[in-house]
Amino acid sequence: MANSVFLARLIGPLGLAIGIGLLLNGAGYRTMAEEFLNSRALNFIAGVITVPAGLAIVLSHNVWTPDWRVVITLIGWLALISGALRIIVPQQVMTWGRGAIARPLTLKIGGAVWLAIGALLVYFGYFR
Repeated sequence: MANSVFLARLIGPLGLAIGIGLLLNGAGYRTMAEEFLNSRALNFIAGVITVPAGLAIVLSHNVWTPDWRVVITLIGWLALISGALRIIVPQQVMTWGRGAIARPLTLKIGGAVWLAIGALLVYFGYFR
């Protein structure tokens, strides 16, 4: 449980910041995402950073319980898989990303999801 609390304290504030940023500055994030998706090098670097981060979470916290801790495990697996895809099939990931940011609600939904994840993890990491 101590590992779960540590990871909740680490990931929660980041999730809150991303969620708030996406909801308050969607146009800025859309522009940043477009710039990011136009660079194969940045996508590769993101994969190189995301794979070890996801793998670290998966190796230290592969907890499949029906409570809040599974959120941390899912974040780890999603980071690992998305990072690996950025390395293995970068052009496909860039195409998927362009399709996602072309839809108006994508950033709002993403912001709401990150805000909820961040709030959940901050609550369990700092207040419970």
